[in-house]
Amino acid sequence: MPVALRTPRLILREWRDEDAAPFAAMSADPEVMRYLPAPDEVWIARMRTHFAEHGFGQFVVEIPGKASFIGAIGLNHVRWNLAFTPAVEAAWRLARPYWGKGYALEAARAAIDDGFSRIGLGQIVAYTVPANRASRQVMERLGMARDPAEDFDHPSRPEGDKLRRHVLYRLSRPA
Repeated sequence: MPVALRTPRLILREWRDEDAAPFAAMSADPEVMRYLPAPDEVWIARMRTHFAEHGFGQFVVEIPGKASFIGAIGLNHVRWNLAFTPAVEAAWRLARPYWGKGYALEAARAAIDDGFSRIGLGQIVAYTVPANRASRQVMERLGMARDPAEDFDHPSRPEGDKLRRHVLYRLSRPA
């Protein structure tokens, strides 16, 4: 059965074939991708497989009756072998017209709440490059905490790449 979450303004749902074109358009925007690596050609397939295998993943976010695709937000297992893995990360990317409206925070909060309640996770992480102040603010507003000693170099980025260094935030399930 497909998983979907609802917030006061948004629906978070699993991927459909028709989401490929708006995802590609969003991913072609240099401002959206400023702090993100370009998605490979199997990114959506990987998200669909993650849902099938784990019952959660990065959802398509829509505004009911207004926009059928504004971005991708949700949880997924960290694919890399890092000091803090295995772990589940919260991640988000929104098309530029939807920035600054609180959608990332609202959808990420719904996905995290689902992770702690339905999925039963004990902790969720999030990470980004130090310069990505907007995402760091979302992490902090979600109640995530950072220990600078856990900052790391992302293994997918080569030495000297401005996107190599990452800051790590954590959030534990409420008692």
